Amino acid sequence: MAIKIGDRVRFLNATGGGTVTKIISKELVEVEDEDGFGVPTLVRECVVVETEDTIHTQEKPKEKAKQKIEEILPEPKAEEYHPEEETKEGEKINFYLAFLPLDIKTLSSTSYECYLINDSNYYLAYNIASGNGRMAYSRSAGFIQPNTKIFVEELKKEQLNDIETMNVQLMAMKQAKAYTIKPTYDVQIKINAVKFYKLHSFTENDFFDDPALLFQLVKDDMAKGEEEINENELAKAINQKETKLAARVWKRQSNTPDIIEIDLHINQLLDNLNGLSNADMLQYQLDKFNETMKENEKKKGQKIVFIHGKGDGVLRNEILKQLKNKYPNDYSQDASFREYGFGATMVTIK
Repeated sequence: MAIKIGDRVRFLNATGGGTVTKIISKELVEVEDEDGFGVPTLVRECVVVETEDTIHTQEKPKEKAKQKIEEILPEPKAEEYHPEEETKEGEKINFYLAFLPLDIKTLSSTSYECYLINDSNYYLAYNIASGNGRMAYSRSAGFIQPNTKIFVEELKKEQLNDIETMNVQLMAMKQAKAYTIKPTYDVQIKINAVKFYKLHSFTENDFFDDPALLFQLVKDDMAKGEEEINENELAKAINQKETKLAARVWKRQSNTPDIIEIDLHINQLLDNLNGLSNADMLQYQLDKFNETMKENEKKKGQKIVFIHGKGDGVLRNEILKQLKNKYPNDYSQDASFREYGFGATMVTIK
């Protein structure tokens, strides 16, 4: 029996159920539970317990439910999206949350438009919610087609604190063709409201004609959940040390070989910065980097963490460039976020 809007269903492999309020695709429907929340659910996971026709003979539908049914979009058809529109890169899920100021010249008072961006060949069922980590409020739920961006809501200045913690849930699929199964995603990010008042937070991008503040929640099939933390929190995370030696090089004890940590923040390397230009300070930091690399070049397997900070990325980019040109055999990667924040690179001597 085909499921129709208005049917009452129970979930096959979970407790609960509700009323079907939207036919999202041939394989997916939206079920409104008793609390009024719309839940995207696979058709094969639903069992019809009462059809729409039976319900109408038993009771008069509420005006609110009737209004919701009238607003339901027609069932999406497979021919609305053509296979030739797919790209090789689109076979990996990339998903963004984006904010655009209505007037970028008045960031201190303007409102912001919130968008979701599906940069993939997959249809995505989504739910976006804000909350405090334990309780959440669903701001929008629905279905977004491949390689598409959709408008979610307009946020006024005083509402920005409401989205400090955001949860986004995603489920990927294709219509009328075979596809690679993707994991379901449940991503939480923290958004620093201060970002909205800084002009440099809004950058040129491939999705909008105007500068936008972008948060990538899924990158190449991997949930990213990048947290935005303020500069004070980042500095605190970087500067938490068990021991601080005169040479500003220290080791931490663990079951793995000792990791050498080098803090390249200029105020950790020099006590007096008077008379130094930005170029002078950068060169001093790079000299310290190269000095450390040469001291350990014969210690195979040695891991070295260079703490360079997030900043504008100049020092990090220079370090990566020198690793590629001077130390091509050594392996480098971003260091652990939990221990170093976003501003550290780990090198393994080969």
